[in-house]
Amino acid sequence: MSKKETLCENIAGQGCGLKKVIDIVGGKWKIMILCIIDRDKVVRYRELKRAVFGITNTMLAQSLKELENDGLVIRRQYDEMPVRVEYTLSKKAESLIPILLQLKKWGESNL
Repeated sequence: MSKKETLCENIAGQGCGLKKVIDIVGGKWKIMILCIIDRDKVVRYRELKRAVFGITNTMLAQSLKELENDGLVIRRQYDEMPVRVEYTLSKKAESLIPILLQLKKWGESNL
């Protein structure tokens, strides 16, 4: 008899892949930020601020920094005056989008 795969052997332990994912995309804003960048492909800070209703400048800046540090968002700064900064998804984030789409479909069907 084959053993059923569990979500996490060590529930919420350090080696739990699910916990790692929730740690980097969890929270109120990060998935919305990823959705907007995925939709528009290249986004500037001010465009994100307008698109994510209710987010403060502090939370947007912090969320973008964390997404960048976790390798999901690429920040590109151009040496122009005024300085232009653009955000795009990394390959890692692009591989996450189909999973988020499945979660979205599940939510539409079940919630």
